[in-house]
Amino acid sequence: MRRPLIPVLPALLVPLGLLLTACSGTTSASTSTAGSGGGTDGKGSLTLNVGDQKGGSEAVLRAAGELDNLHYKIRWSTFTSGPPLLEAVNAKAVDIGGVGNTPPVFAAGAHSKIKVVAASHGTAKGDTILVPDDSSLKSPAQLKDKSVAVAQGSSAHYQLVASLRKVGLGLKDVKVKYLQPADALAAFTSGKVDAWAVWDPYTSQVLRGKQGRVLTDGDGLTNGLAFQVASPTALADRKKTAAIKDYLDRLRRAQDWVYKHPEEWAKVWAKDTGLPYEVALDAVKRTNGTRVTVAVDKGAIASEQQIADVFTQLKLIPGKIDFSSFVDPRFNGELPASTTAPRTYGKES
Repeated sequence: MRRPLIPVLPALLVPLGLLLTACSGTTSASTSTAGSGGGTDGKGSLTLNVGDQKGGSEAVLRAAGELDNLHYKIRWSTFTSGPPLLEAVNAKAVDIGGVGNTPPVFAAGAHSKIKVVAASHGTAKGDTILVPDDSSLKSPAQLKDKSVAVAQGSSAHYQLVASLRKVGLGLKDVKVKYLQPADALAAFTSGKVDAWAVWDPYTSQVLRGKQGRVLTDGDGLTNGLAFQVASPTALADRKKTAAIKDYLDRLRRAQDWVYKHPEEWAKVWAKDTGLPYEVALDAVKRTNGTRVTVAVDKGAIASEQQIADVFTQLKLIPGKIDFSSFVDPRFNGELPASTTAPRTYGKES
């Protein structure tokens, strides 16, 4: 790297927290069923297999005290990204797991056996296109013929497409470099690419390290949704369905806890992932803590269908898909609409 950045541990090079925005890649998972390494001891003989990511659902549930008094056991499988997590759901190795707004679209395009069962809505201010501080680029329109790093099939991928379309450009008008975050970070800081489409906490890391600035973000442009995705086989099991409902209720309460305790969660998140506390707190206030649990309703389905149609048009998904057929709304209950405004912390730090 040409210039030093805030140190990053390998475990950080994945989407983190309840945001779980991008979720792209192809790596295996680690699993645990007991002890502090990743398992949760509960009561009863039922085990719920949950897909997670470093600093994700298990960390926030534990911090919020929502892993107490379980009437079932949780077996955590920790993935580095969303697509392999959804592959595990498809293979019935995982009963449920959290991902961002784009991986379910690609999984649906692959005709995977998945069902979207829950959603949350947050701001997309952390989904950005970054450029170096000394870049001459001032607007997305100036990205024409420039090189942009992005993780293929990620929410950042769609954010890039949407940002370009807004100014009358397409992917063909830029030099797309499909890179996972570790490689993209190195390429960005060494000047090998002109821009980087990415998500929090990388956005907060780059900004806090004064290594770049925001050219544009996804606020008001992308849907800001994230999802819990379950296996149809698990949903066909009455006892597992009851456990999934309880698990989703606990996640909703934990997300409420994050909003009320941003500094406390940032400390836990930083410790769990190796993020500097200041970066973690920036990401919590900008993105992670803004999320509201919402219904997987017609609005959410239509928004995801739009993403699917865009990638179909780009021939990155083979053929048109009906996203509604990959949704199970049974857990919506009295949850607010998917268009419910995200939370805010006032003026950003």
